[in-house]
Amino acid sequence: MLFRVDPTSTVPLGDQIAACVRRAVAEGTVDPGERLPAARVLAESLGVNVHTALRGYQRLREEGLIELRRGRGAVVAVGASPHRARLLERVREMVGDARELGMTEDELLALVRTELNS
Repeated sequence: MLFRVDPTSTVPLGDQIAACVRRAVAEGTVDPGERLPAARVLAESLGVNVHTALRGYQRLREEGLIELRRGRGAVVAVGASPHRARLLERVREMVGDARELGMTEDELLALVRTELNS
């Protein structure tokens, strides 16, 4: 799996790391149960702080795409599917678009609720 980050981007490096894994899951190039590089090794290879790599992994854990286990490191979660990863990417894009439009959280949630109830 190839990790790439752009230090000149406005997207935080941890989010870029998470996006690399999310994209790999969405494209099916990593499978559930597959081990990801240790945060320290990943950080060294990208030239970033280990806490930056850990932030990216933590975001993926919160999304349910990876599991973090002491001694085992980061592993693609059993429930991680390409469909879920693509959906998470679209949600992140939607939130970014809403922020650019100046929408509040309540306005965005109201739109989502309306769609869910239609």
